[in-house]
Amino acid sequence: MELKEIQNLIKFVAKSGASEVKLEMGDIKITIKTGSDSEVAHQIPVAVQMPQAIAPALQQVDQPQITQSAVPEINTAEDDTKYITIKSPIIGTFYRKPAPDKPVFVEVGQNISEGDVLCVIEAMKLFNEIESEVSGKIVKVLVDDSSPIEFDQPLFLVDPS
Repeated sequence: MELKEIQNLIKFVAKSGASEVKLEMGDIKITIKTGSDSEVAHQIPVAVQMPQAIAPALQQVDQPQITQSAVPEINTAEDDTKYITIKSPIIGTFYRKPAPDKPVFVEVGQNISEGDVLCVIEAMKLFNEIESEVSGKIVKVLVDDSSPIEFDQPLFLVDPS
């Protein structure tokens, strides 16, 4: 089984919504698990809004922080509509550099063209180069280096003009 076939299998499993797929072909055994960790992480902000009887002091501290962080996100979302979002085709670990001692693939403000390598995503001990499907200028890197990422998670904002 070739790398492209494995990548396509990972994409298919992520889109299908299956939680686990096992594939055995001769000597090759592949298990793909799509954890529900991301769902739990997205539900954590909801848990912050506890009844006042449980933790009134905690709420008074947390509520202003939540409203302050929500305002900049709304403003940036309005500004980002003219940009193209490059998303992750697979689940894995995001790396901006090919190696720790090498420079990053792309910087904010750098012009890119179709086919340029933007980053590397490690999945199942394989390092997959993610190439740009658009030409333009990198406006924003949305993920920190060495961060775990999900399928279809936004990675870069590109200004196509």
